Amino acid sequence: IPNAFLLEQNYPNPFNPITTIKFAIAETQKVELKVFDLLGNEVATLFNGIADGGKIYESVFNAGNLSSGIYFYRLETKNKVENRKMLLLK
Repeated sequence: IPNAFLLEQNYPNPFNPITTIKFAIAETQKVELKVFDLLGNEVATLFNGIADGGKIYESVFNAGNLSSGIYFYRLETKNKVENRKMLLLK
């Protein structure tokens, strides 16, 4: 059971076109998980709502409509923000 803020690296990485991102937080609170391109444009919102503390969440990202390249995903709560990089190869 997670008792801290956790954002795992997506799997698989590189991916084509589907990948999975897992995250968890310690306390129940509002969470946003978003994907951005290299220019900082938001390309997807994978989670936007109240997440239960101590629970592992799994979001599937389908990038079938995007071009190959580097993307970033960001997990944001009121207290912390964390980013990770992923690579889409078509």
